[in-house]
Amino acid sequence: MHTPRQRILDTAAVLFHQQGYNSTGINQIISEANVAKASFYQHFKSKDELCVAFLEARHDYWFAGLLEYMSKGKNTQQKILAAFDFLIHMNKKENFRGCSFLNILSEISMEQEAILAVIQSHKKDLRKLFETVLNDELLTAQVYLLFEGSIIESQLFKSNELIKKSKEIIAKLI
Repeated sequence: MHTPRQRILDTAAVLFHQQGYNSTGINQIISEANVAKASFYQHFKSKDELCVAFLEARHDYWFAGLLEYMSKGKNTQQKILAAFDFLIHMNKKENFRGCSFLNILSEISMEQEAILAVIQSHKKDLRKLFETVLNDELLTAQVYLLFEGSIIESQLFKSNELIKKSKEIIAKLI
């Protein structure tokens, strides 16, 4: 059985995914995680602190999957195309819910600096990964923007078509 902290994180992940960050209350998390209020506050001082922990865990989970997909590529083009295949995989797995980081970004104020810092770090890490593979700043920017645009459009239209179009563009760029 999971620790109370892990149950809180798991419950928050499900609820943030289903309802969004702002629509999920601490009392609901406590109730559905089957933990005492004191236990919640022992692990997290606030909902924002919980959100930071959730996003850090999500970053690790998401990047592990992305790296696994990209490692299958034998050359630069295959590695980048595999990153877009990972988006298709995640859309199927998570029913086109989109990027947890962008979803939460759309719900927070810019004064929630701890959450914002984790989101910015995640996106910087993604750009760094593409830069490492591509070794070209302008090409990295193009691929990154196609990748981010594909995430948003696939969520909006519940379709992988733009991801597939992005792959066609990338095949011509690289």
